[in-house]
Amino acid sequence: MDASEIDWTARGWERLADGVGRRRLPGWDATAGLVVGERGVLLYDTGSSLAEGAALRADARALTGGRDVTHIALSHPHFDHVLGTAAFPGAEVFGAVGSDRLLAGERAAREMRGDAVRHGLDARAAQEAAGALVAPGHLVSGEWTLDLGGRQVLLANVGPGHTGHDLALFVPGERETVFCGDLVEESGEPQAGPDAIPSRWPDALDRLLALGGEDALYVPGHGAVVDAAFVRRQRAELARRFSVA
Repeated sequence: MDASEIDWTARGWERLADGVGRRRLPGWDATAGLVVGERGVLLYDTGSSLAEGAALRADARALTGGRDVTHIALSHPHFDHVLGTAAFPGAEVFGAVGSDRLLAGERAAREMRGDAVRHGLDARAAQEAAGALVAPGHLVSGEWTLDLGGRQVLLANVGPGHTGHDLALFVPGERETVFCGDLVEESGEPQAGPDAIPSRWPDALDRLLALGGEDALYVPGHGAVVDAAFVRRQRAELARRFSVA
């Protein structure tokens, strides 16, 4: 199937460009992104449970004419963005350097399960997903270019900020698209939990803006797609909130 022929709306997705779409997932309004090349299919974030991951896998296969996701990029190691990863056996998983330590082992599973339950995920679903937690096998320290066949995309370790391990996805094309993870949020105030590094967050947004430029689409971790002006305003608000220059 040619990327330009994908009917995104048939599965409740939003088309951003040829072969590039995203879906706002129920519950926490987290974004999942899909980028389709001639040989590879990349998913950006996998949802909050194995059931959500399985639904995303089914969506990807339906949208691409039966092709499986070959690459996964995890924006940051929070439950609503990573707990569906085990639903994609065989996919190559990418994350920011250091995220692997937070997604491997019994302690990581216990903490991820507890965080998911505290935020309202069903305890059984949280237990199942945390028990199958997948750590990235490819760690991005700077930038990493992936060739999906007829389309190259760029993974960029732009953090720290929202967490210590924030990975953005830059997609060139008819209109450049930047998947920002929770470095940018539109549907609510950006959340700074105990693993946030507020003093570095504005700098991370500067790097996002340098990646995409003035005319790109910026896809937040939660909420509607925004433009560069929105990202600059959020950068200024974060700098004031955390007293950063």
